[in-house]
Amino acid sequence: MNILYPAIFTAAPEGGYTVAFPDLPEAITEGDTLDEARFNAIEVLTLTLDARMEEAMKIPAPSTPKRPHGQVFFIAPDAKTQAAVLMRHARGGRPVATVAAALGTSWAAAQRLENPRHWPSLRQLEHAAAAVGKRLVLALE
Repeated sequence: MNILYPAIFTAAPEGGYTVAFPDLPEAITEGDTLDEARFNAIEVLTLTLDARMEEAMKIPAPSTPKRPHGQVFFIAPDAKTQAAVLMRHARGGRPVATVAAALGTSWAAAQRLENPRHWPSLRQLEHAAAAVGKRLVLALE
């Protein structure tokens, strides 16, 4: 699963761009230039996902927008937020305790893997992915 959320960039009549995420209605930002709007989109997406995880809210999987009224870009949050979201989705309905047992670690250590403020090591992520029947794959953009 890739954590690339569609963002609709709409040119504003007065100049600049407004950015909205169809999957996360509370995530809205803007920028005077396309580059600034993209930078702000990464920030607002990261903050929105972090807040949803902190409040134990649902994190929807990224969708494919239908007939957008603007230009679509696919935006990824920062790396630690991506890791936390991926671990939450990979765990599915299994309790954190089950993942902790599979990793041979404590509940608290397993829970930190879903904390967007925690920087897990690649080794931790690789072991956690294996514990939930997945494989860790990295990419650079």
